[in-house]
Amino acid sequence: MEEGMENATDWPRVSIIMLNWNSIDDTRECLESLKKITYPNYDIIVVDNGSEGDDANLLSSEYGSQTMIISNAENLGFPEGNNVGIRQALKKGSDFCLLLNNDTTVDPEFLTELVKAAKDPSIGVAGSKIYNYYDSNRVDSVGGNAWYWLMFLRHYGLEEDKGQFDTIEDRDYVLANSMLIKREVFEKVGLLDPDFFFGAEEYDYCIRVKRHGYRMINVPSSKIWHKSGRCRAKLKDYPETEKLIKQRMGVGYYKYVYGLSRKHFPPVLFLIPFTSYYLFAAGPLILGGSPITAIRYIVRHKDVGFVIDRIRSVWQSRLSGLKK
Repeated sequence: MEEGMENATDWPRVSIIMLNWNSIDDTRECLESLKKITYPNYDIIVVDNGSEGDDANLLSSEYGSQTMIISNAENLGFPEGNNVGIRQALKKGSDFCLLLNNDTTVDPEFLTELVKAAKDPSIGVAGSKIYNYYDSNRVDSVGGNAWYWLMFLRHYGLEEDKGQFDTIEDRDYVLANSMLIKREVFEKVGLLDPDFFFGAEEYDYCIRVKRHGYRMINVPSSKIWHKSGRCRAKLKDYPETEKLIKQRMGVGYYKYVYGLSRKHFPPVLFLIPFTSYYLFAAGPLILGGSPITAIRYIVRHKDVGFVIDRIRSVWQSRLSGLKK
């Protein structure tokens, strides 16, 4: 406990918000890991996003005494599904909302470390260090930097943790796998944009947050483990939803890139980032990250095979028109 924060109510109130969509076992595992966290002042809101089974009732019977379960009649997508929980949290007076993927497990200190780092009034958003659930010492993400005029993202991670990401760093974006957002940010910036049904919503929101003058940081002492690719893999079992997502994002993500460009750049000039994405930054469509990330990995680890395997696996998923 920090000095002056002996009581739970001395700590800001945090609402942990997660979506469940036909993945009750993942949600259960995440909720069980949350039982072990040390942060003293939080509540959990699980939004069942139109699951086809009886997930909402089962979760309510198993966790309803400690967790608020909200059931959506249909799948509203990742942004609007989270917005349902965010609205409830703000209505309850929470100081922070933590967006947390349900296919994660968390370190007991992860939330305490996020809140401590986000106390600085200049900081609007803080993200965790995201490890790979299936390779527990591999860092999948510590956020990244962006050159949005080129729609070029430099993602940090996808390598073994050797202490190279142990410093709190300012970022242009962090991922919504574990994203802590201050109440005042929602009040000034607004909620997530439902137009980005599944994919690109983090980048849109991070652009908006930074344009309102807030800093965004990655907090490496806040650790979670994410089941990378889990959500994408299960889509094959739900062809109607898979088809909807393909339609919303467009081939090669072009609808989302167009939407981001049109939304955040002046008339006509928005064609610069939209066009340059395909001319100069098409590497992320193949590599699942920037070309610089791949080159840096090869130079550092002298492991071309890993990058080739990465290209092969990600390109196979690209053929289905999916990214996330």
